[in-house]
Amino acid sequence: MAKARFDWDEKKNHENQKKHGVAFELAQMVFIDSRRVIAEDLTHSHGEKRYYCVGRVGHGVLTVRFTYREDVIRIIGAGYWRRGKRIYEEQG
Repeated sequence: MAKARFDWDEKKNHENQKKHGVAFELAQMVFIDSRRVIAEDLTHSHGEKRYYCVGRVGHGVLTVRFTYREDVIRIIGAGYWRRGKRIYEEQG
């Protein structure tokens, strides 16, 4: 199995840490949850498709917004949001 590659904007990473308390380095871990849920983000898919990945990281359920560019997962945002937790529990 090929190892996933991740990318992000470092300024956006710092902004996300301040606003949502989640570093993108940690957000990568959501993709290894075997029960993760991936869905297209229809609201923000303008120009390129965007997705949500929802999965358990540590003691919480983390939602990661991302896009897929040339075999690289580019993280756009991440947080412990109630809606993501509800989706994870319903789908899992």
